[in-house]
Amino acid sequence: MFYPLWMVAGVERGYRYRFYPTKAQAGLLTRTFGCVRLVYNLGLQARREAWQQRQETLGYQATSALLTGWKKTAEFSFLTEVSCVPLQQALRHLDVAYQKFFNGESRFPRLKSRKRSRRSAEFTASAFTYVAGELRLAKLMDEPLAVVWSRPLPDGAVPSTVTVSQDRAGRWFVSLRVVVPAVTAAATTAMVGIDAGLNRLLTLSDGTIVDNPRHERRERAALARAQRNLARKEKGSRNRERARVKVARVHARIADRRRDVLHQVTTRLVREN
Repeated sequence: MFYPLWMVAGVERGYRYRFYPTKAQAGLLTRTFGCVRLVYNLGLQARREAWQQRQETLGYQATSALLTGWKKTAEFSFLTEVSCVPLQQALRHLDVAYQKFFNGESRFPRLKSRKRSRRSAEFTASAFTYVAGELRLAKLMDEPLAVVWSRPLPDGAVPSTVTVSQDRAGRWFVSLRVVVPAVTAAATTAMVGIDAGLNRLLTLSDGTIVDNPRHERRERAALARAQRNLARKEKGSRNRERARVKVARVHARIADRRRDVLHQVTTRLVREN
């Protein structure tokens, strides 16, 4: 029997877990985030100057060669303290950003900000090991990450990349990209129309109503209290940073609950219709 390619080919999926680094791990990963941001900005600046001054287009290979030179200078010698793989991946991401810009898919790449940009670092297979549920990263091979495996990886799945990130609330996450067999849902003839609203989250054509849980209302008092506390702190002080994290944690709770509800509702609709 003939099966279409999309029914038998593997698909890429990401599995995201929370982990709790040691003090040494957190320190090195924080430095890695800073180096990744710096290398991205240096690569972007080099590509801009090459075009403005010499009408020359630099690709990934050229910026990777520049990275080797930056590491040998006294100003950027600290780049050797972290794994080289996330730094190279930052330049690959910059190259992809340029390609998307020229294809009309996005705007011109911008410099990454220490305060506003996402804190993350991507490790390829040469920079991590995953054996028997233990994940170790380059420069941190002595001790595995304390990952909370909230759900198991598929049997036989081998991660191709690992992305470590930290959100505004200070929580640490690790995302593993794996290839798994494509799975199709059981065929059904049921159909349903969906109307999204404000007072009601969804109204279905069969009369079913999905109420809007309004998670923000449950946290409104805590959010106001945290924001008032933040407003009283002196700008640039450590107390203000602690207060900012408390505000971010309230927003994170709201976002997590909202995301959980949406996942449950959409999964049920897709399986039943």
